[in-house]
Amino acid sequence: MKTTSDNTPETPDLSGLSPVEMAAVISDLQSQLKQHDEILQRRDNYIAILEELLRHKKIQQFAASSEKQPDQILLFDEAELEVEIDALRDELPEDVEEADAPPRSRKRRQRGFSDTLLRERIELTLSDEEKAGASKTFFTKVKEELEYIPAQLKVLEYWQEKAVFEQDGEEHVIAAARSRHPLGKCIATPSLLAYLITSKYADGLPLYRQEQMFKRLGHDLSRTSMAHWIIRLNDVFKPVMNLMRETQNGSDYLQADETRIQVLKEDGKKAQSDKWMWVTRGGPPGKPSVLFDYDPSRGGQVPVRLLDNFQGILQADGYSGYGQVCRENGLTRIGCWDHARRKFVEASRAAPAKGKKGQLSKADVALSHIRKLYALEKAANELSDAERYRVRQEKSLPLLNAFKAWLEKNASQVLKGSLTRKAMDYTLNQWDTLIGYCERGDLKISNAGAENAIRPFALGRNYPRSSVM
Repeated sequence: MKTTSDNTPETPDLSGLSPVEMAAVISDLQSQLKQHDEILQRRDNYIAILEELLRHKKIQQFAASSEKQPDQILLFDEAELEVEIDALRDELPEDVEEADAPPRSRKRRQRGFSDTLLRERIELTLSDEEKAGASKTFFTKVKEELEYIPAQLKVLEYWQEKAVFEQDGEEHVIAAARSRHPLGKCIATPSLLAYLITSKYADGLPLYRQEQMFKRLGHDLSRTSMAHWIIRLNDVFKPVMNLMRETQNGSDYLQADETRIQVLKEDGKKAQSDKWMWVTRGGPPGKPSVLFDYDPSRGGQVPVRLLDNFQGILQADGYSGYGQVCRENGLTRIGCWDHARRKFVEASRAAPAKGKKGQLSKADVALSHIRKLYALEKAANELSDAERYRVRQEKSLPLLNAFKAWLEKNASQVLKGSLTRKAMDYTLNQWDTLIGYCERGDLKISNAGAENAIRPFALGRNYPRSSVM
């Protein structure tokens, strides 16, 4: 087909063509137009995906990280939901003891301060002139205030008493016993070491900041010394950590997660390369423990090592690295709705600006389904495991089935490669694990317990093994 200088199709000369030849030319033109339309459609789809990714990156860099949406839609009344749950309580089987059920009333807001806090009585007295002639005096408490006692450093001086005995013309000295220190020769007391560990790993406070804080308190405590103490404590805590690991792996329900970190000065690794901190959370009912383990690899052999001899239910995100330990140990794996929800939140926030008020994207509709599941869990939070299991069987499973049907119906209508389609495909691919929490009343809808435990590492991104600055 000929084209003009501006690359537009030149109108062919159709004069003198037979009807058959005319039909062939028209068919050829229609085929070329169809191909051209397909090329334009692929281009438009590619542009749409790039625009969505650009909006997503801008949101990641500049917008708030909260997953709350400005126009959340709820497809039911939470008050009605609580009434339904109370009705389920009344229908509990006779083998469920009443002691297992929590009180129906909600927890009241705490008034005043905890009785466990240190208290100091301050008496406001009258002068002798003011109370002269009074028949009696008494005190009444008029207010309470919460005071902060600033931290301070104190030097403990150990003076060892020694006794000298003379026998056969020779002196023999006996000294009072000294308490053992976990690190042997060390200037830091156990309480100071506990503070360093708690501040660094629980509060996400790097050692260089603690160094500045100690300097303000009156003593230069170098981060190098603190780092050496923490490294040496690894051998001290090894027996306790081994016992905790055995206790965890002896339970029937664990949560696991991993996050990337940067390690400074590790042999054979660049500082910019990704290494991984792994976390497991679980243990006896009501007494969960949290264990961290550093490994430069994210391979499936790491959870195999950490979960040695574990037999039970493992809750994790959709990362395939947990598949090996599930196969080798015969574990039941359940998923995390937080991860699925987060993908839809990203898709909703990166969607084009809504024109008409109330116009919702498919990601918004998906979020409304997920919010129903979470609201149901919130309403059943104070119930016993037996009650919560029944609520999930009678309320959550129908909601899940309706959501899956909606996903299967609408996924094919969403552009491949878009954030919404990726979220829908992820949810469908992980569906068997995502609904696993309904199989028992003590299981969680999400892996938030492990995620919250590992959050200090995600915030700092600078928690190395060979350099714990």
